[in-house]
Amino acid sequence: MTFEELELDTELLAAIAELHYHKPTPVQAETIPLMLMRQDVLACAATGTGKTAAFILPALQMLLDEPRHSTIPRVLILAPTRELAFQTHKVVKQLSTHCRATSQIITGGFSSDQQMEKLQDPIDILVATPGRLLNIMSKDFIDLSEVELVIIDEADRMLDMGQGPDVNALLEAIPENFQGACFSATLAGTGIERFTSDILDDPALVEVDAPNQQSINVQQQVIFADSKAHKQALLKALITDESCQSALVFCNTKERAIELDLWLQSQKITSTALHGDLIQAKRLEKTKKFMSGKVKVLVASDIAARGLDMLNITHVINYDLPHRGDIYIHRIGRTGRGQQMGVAYSLVESHDIPKLNRIQYHVQAKLPVNTLPGLEAKTKVGQPIKAHKKPHKKKLAQKAKKSSKKPSKKKKTKKVRPAS
Repeated sequence: MTFEELELDTELLAAIAELHYHKPTPVQAETIPLMLMRQDVLACAATGTGKTAAFILPALQMLLDEPRHSTIPRVLILAPTRELAFQTHKVVKQLSTHCRATSQIITGGFSSDQQMEKLQDPIDILVATPGRLLNIMSKDFIDLSEVELVIIDEADRMLDMGQGPDVNALLEAIPENFQGACFSATLAGTGIERFTSDILDDPALVEVDAPNQQSINVQQQVIFADSKAHKQALLKALITDESCQSALVFCNTKERAIELDLWLQSQKITSTALHGDLIQAKRLEKTKKFMSGKVKVLVASDIAARGLDMLNITHVINYDLPHRGDIYIHRIGRTGRGQQMGVAYSLVESHDIPKLNRIQYHVQAKLPVNTLPGLEAKTKVGQPIKAHKKPHKKKLAQKAKKSSKKPSKKKKTKKVRPAS
């Protein structure tokens, strides 16, 4: 299938050609026709398979098909994090290059006064995080009464972050007959079912890959480590290998990310740390340095697991193994995007084995184990190779004989007073 066969206008086809999109990905090929027919959609596909364009293209086509002289939003796209919202808005601007569609973004991390001022301009597509948009709406600075299409990106992440009530509050300000679409790499569980039932009306289900399936463009490997020092040595070896052009290293907490970033810098490796406590301007600054190649390594907490869409990431390294399988999939999905190949390493200590088992259960596959020459672990599948020595049978017999010589204490019996 080609994009021309999807019956998109020439303005959109020109933007697609400039972005070097050669043909629709499977999720785009299935989702775009459904959304153009104004059906509600519940779409699930692995990270890096083109979900963003799958909902932006039909949204722009709707605006071209039904032009109206309106100054308030007709399309609302909600994202769980600032990073994902900015990435989505970037794609909106790229695909609307030859359209007259106007767009704006509303997220935390910036002055609400400045954002409210921008809302006075005409807007066709509004990209926002739920909390900040709800705050601005409560001040009567945004009118959502003409929204015709609502898109929820990373719906499962919304629930993880407790944003479900905020989303439902926003929907109350929108006419009931809106078209809805929910997209994510994972759509499983009763929570997501209840969430989407509040938003969607008899949706068409698009499930290109299983919810637990990772991108086929990512080569995954597990490397066992004995200790923190061993893990650091493995990390340094992976990053300094000539095959590593840029690396995204994940830690489970901001403290670990900051500590690891400082250690990498002490090893003369250019790096920077990205975590949730940074203001938005600082996050953008660090991300741009990484994207431009000024720093080779971006050490991140899971705030960066979604929304980073960079084609230059060759390596994803789980310095800390995530607690859940879906987080693992989102992490490794930061590499191997588009048609490029990537590699994902997970550094695993003995105490990480339960996490590794959960991940393997989630992806329904045993991850291949590898070693680095000269840095082989002394552990095997989380257990020491040398088993603890059992006590000699003779010593056990002597111990038993010694204990048998001790006089046994007689239990005192309580006298029972005869009944009168």
